[in-house]
Amino acid sequence: MELRQLRYFVAISECGSFSKAAERVFVAQSALSHQTAQLEDEIGTRLFHRSRRGIELTEAGQRFLPHAVSILRQSEEAMASARSTTNEPRGKVIFGLPHSASNALALPLLREVRRQFPAIQLELTEELTGNLSRQLITGQINLAVLFDDGHLSDFEFTPLLRERMYLIEPAQDATRQAQSITLQQVLALPLILPASPHGVRPIIERAAAQAGLASPQVFADISSISILRTSLLAGLGRTVLPLMPLKQEIETGLLRATAVIDPPLERMLALCWSKHIPTSSASQAVARLTHQLIRQLCADQAWLGASAMPDSGDPA
Repeated sequence: MELRQLRYFVAISECGSFSKAAERVFVAQSALSHQTAQLEDEIGTRLFHRSRRGIELTEAGQRFLPHAVSILRQSEEAMASARSTTNEPRGKVIFGLPHSASNALALPLLREVRRQFPAIQLELTEELTGNLSRQLITGQINLAVLFDDGHLSDFEFTPLLRERMYLIEPAQDATRQAQSITLQQVLALPLILPASPHGVRPIIERAAAQAGLASPQVFADISSISILRTSLLAGLGRTVLPLMPLKQEIETGLLRATAVIDPPLERMLALCWSKHIPTSSASQAVARLTHQLIRQLCADQAWLGASAMPDSGDPA
């Protein structure tokens, strides 16, 4: 198996045709087809099949794709590290953020990486937490912020912060003037929540089970922050989230946030990386910077409702 074969395979999967892929990688279509056939012979199965829509991945091809992408990115990182003539971190770092954390962290992190590490190319990707976990396992991304849902043992990780969670509802529909609401009261309300097992849904369900309470009444599954925001502003319901994803609407009075107590709801965010794929010096630099930035954001109360966790280690 050769790197060029993997490169050709990824190009075909992205382009959906051999002719377009050949143009992208600057080789003759016949050579591309020949190398792909050799790769399939070595693997022992077909990776593509033809359909009315063009060339599509087989089930084996779909399983193989993330590994091919991971190998190519690791080879690029290795070459960048070997070619570097200084100790300055350089290269590409792909950093995954869940939708509900990107509003707080994405822009500050981009600014600080650009200021402190100009030789690092930071690529931010915003995904559901389940998708981020799969991409981290296969090496499609280098680092990710994930929620501690009891499954972080699949990764190396270090805690970042804890966030309080609130009942968030349209201001005109808010019937409570109190500063807090019990979990039992929250669970009696019809809610809009992310589809299980993403986001805050497992945290709420686990807290309800531990308290001996009924499961939440979910009348709509919405895993998109933008669609959830639109739904709340249209008066279609209530949700349970930390403050930051809807910070602007809460501060302007369009939405009202009420702290959940008895028991309080909170989530822990952790910085995660692979147990099996070596981390580059660029990834380590971004990890350290992320810790510093989180502590500063919490100290300045720029990350509302959050408290920083003690620093317990970086990728090594």
